[in-house]
Amino acid sequence: MSSADTRKVWKMSQTKPYRVSHLDALEAESVFVMREVMAEFERPVLLFSGGKDSIVMLRLAEKAFAPARIPFPVMHVDTGHNFPEVLDYRDTRVAELGLNLVIASVQEAIDSGLVRELPDGTRNRIQTPVLLAAVEKYRFDALFGGARRDEEKARAKERMFSFRDEFGQWDPKNQRPELWSLYNGRHHPGESIRVFPLSNWTELDVWHYIAKERIALPSIYYAHDREVVERAGMFYAVNEFIVPKDGETVETRRVRYRTVGDASQTAAVLSDADTVEKVIDEVAATRITERGATRGDDKVSEAAMEDRKREGYF
Repeated sequence: MSSADTRKVWKMSQTKPYRVSHLDALEAESVFVMREVMAEFERPVLLFSGGKDSIVMLRLAEKAFAPARIPFPVMHVDTGHNFPEVLDYRDTRVAELGLNLVIASVQEAIDSGLVRELPDGTRNRIQTPVLLAAVEKYRFDALFGGARRDEEKARAKERMFSFRDEFGQWDPKNQRPELWSLYNGRHHPGESIRVFPLSNWTELDVWHYIAKERIALPSIYYAHDREVVERAGMFYAVNEFIVPKDGETVETRRVRYRTVGDASQTAAVLSDADTVEKVIDEVAATRITERGATRGDDKVSEAAMEDRKREGYF
């Protein structure tokens, strides 16, 4: 072997091995899932509420189909109990990307008699029939959702491709195997598949990705001063949906939101994290999920989420 060949072999041996980062692997998996859906289904839609998980999912959809536009509409099941900052973000982002936004309105469903307002005034549970009606009206056969397995035990049971029958219902004991990342999207007319590209992500992964991609978020995800009342150990913002009860004290506290749902059922957490880096440090240190810490609708019973999913919830 000549000296030139020896030097070439030596240089090759010094080359650093190619490694894919944890975030890159998660991104690649999610992009693959989105492309599989476009290949297998006729009418997919992405559920977009303006929350951090759906925002990340929208960014992944951009990457999956770039340089083309996102080839499916987005849908928001609007309960009418929204944070204004989140609605403003939703409308701005939809306009930036030139997306078709479908709004399934709970208020319109109440007015038409499809659902009835609950005695406590909350609307989380009655949004399920509204979602199912929109799926039937627009004939959506695949719905992208931002659920993650680390959020809640019922969601930890669910597959990446989650089959729903003609009534939109989920049977946790009748799920399809997903060996070697092979996804079975077969379904009959009227049936649908819920698709969860973020299934294997954690809350910390989501925030690291937000930092990496420099994704803008609604301001309520960062620490700010807000008037709140404390109920059952959780801090709810005082607004048109949360009125202080007798004996409750209204305080101005430094808070942020870890998850965004109905303003009538989503609590804030005490926090000084006003930057992405500070939020990442905070999330890394916490030992309770964002739903467990802030969602009143999950406190109804131990099986509250699973019961809703069986009925057709996200």
